[in-house]
Amino acid sequence: MTRPLVLASTSRYRHKLLSQLDLSFVAAAPTFDERTEDHRFAALGAEGFALFLAHAKANSLRTTHPDGWILAADQIVVLPPGDLLHKPETAERAVEQLMRMSGHQVHLITGVVLLDAASGLARDAIDRHNLTLRAFGRPEAEAYVARHQPLDCAGSFRIEDAGIALFERIEGADFTSIIGLPLLAVCRLLRSVGLLPAP
Repeated sequence: MTRPLVLASTSRYRHKLLSQLDLSFVAAAPTFDERTEDHRFAALGAEGFALFLAHAKANSLRTTHPDGWILAADQIVVLPPGDLLHKPETAERAVEQLMRMSGHQVHLITGVVLLDAASGLARDAIDRHNLTLRAFGRPEAEAYVARHQPLDCAGSFRIEDAGIALFERIEGADFTSIIGLPLLAVCRLLRSVGLLPAP
C-alpha cells in the first residue's frame, strides 16, 4: 500500500508549487500556532528558528496522518540586524513593512522538513535568499499593496506579480523558495526516501 504524502499547509502558493512535481498528495492544516513561538527566534537564530517551526508543523499532524510522509515548510523574513517580519494581514501594515525594507537587504529563510510519521524520523533542509530592495517611496508602496494585496505574504511582496519591480537584486539558489516552497530542496528530500526517482 502506498503511503500518502501530506503537505502540512493550506497555502495556495505551496499547493500550486508541489503540484508541479506530478505527485499525489493531500493538504492538511497544521495544528500549531507559529506566532506563539516568536520568543525562540533570538536563541535559535534565523535558520534554526525556521527549521524549528517546520518540524513543529510536521509533528502536529503525526496523530491524524500516522502512516504518512509529512512535508512541512516555514518561511521567515528577517530585516537586519534581527527584526522578524510577519504576514502583514492589513494594507496599512503591508505598506509600513515595505517602507522599512525600502533600500535595504532582507534575508528570506525557508526551513523544509519531510517527516516519516510512523517512525518520527525526519529529514530537513534550509534555503536562504538575500533580497535587496531598491529605494522607493510611499506612493509606490501604497499603489502596489492596493493593486496586489500581498497581505498573506511575510515581507508584503510577491515576486510572481509586480512586486518583482521593488527589487534591485535577488541572490539565492532556487526562486521557487521565494514563492513559498523551495522545490529543489523538496525534490532532494523526496528522492532520498524514494518518493521521486533516483539514479
